[in-house]
Amino acid sequence: MTTTHLLYLHGFRSSPQSSKAQQVAARVAADYPDVHWWCPQLPPSPKAAAALIDAGTADWPAAHMAVIGSSLGGFYATWLAQRRGCKAVVLNPAVDPARDLAQYIGEQTAWHDPSERFFFQPEYIDELHALTMGRPADPLPTTEHFFAVIAKGDELLDWREMHARYAGAQVRLLQGSDHALSDFDQVIDAVFSFLELKA
Repeated sequence: MTTTHLLYLHGFRSSPQSSKAQQVAARVAADYPDVHWWCPQLPPSPKAAAALIDAGTADWPAAHMAVIGSSLGGFYATWLAQRRGCKAVVLNPAVDPARDLAQYIGEQTAWHDPSERFFFQPEYIDELHALTMGRPADPLPTTEHFFAVIAKGDELLDWREMHARYAGAQVRLLQGSDHALSDFDQVIDAVFSFLELKA
């Protein structure tokens, strides 16, 4: 099905200013001007982030929408895709953010603007648990609509855990790279091929 609506979800402490988000935005603007593009700034609260995503895509056609998510955004993208049955591209996706982000409770700085600060509240861990579908250790039940880009060189997340979670998906396993996918330009063509955007 041709994709007419595309959502990009950034990761923890990140923003729409991330390199990957900017690369995708530029490609959509240049090659797919008729595609509806949205890359919101997500609030720190997972509950609030989910509400924002839900509200912003409420009138999007599930059969013609797709989502790209990086790291924590990959977790949100998976949550959305499982609920709406849409395509999802996940880039070094967080598999168990409730576990991994517990160490970040407290004041944090925004990655792209260190002067911008926010407080990661303890209750956000419970909110992440509430959004988790099934056990993080289990492969996803519906993975035919997923394309996962996973870097063995990810310094923050275990590539084996990501690979196991998305075992039934289409997977591009990178031998090196890093958590930020600094070499995203080498896989962006594969991402767009999977998305099948309306030209």
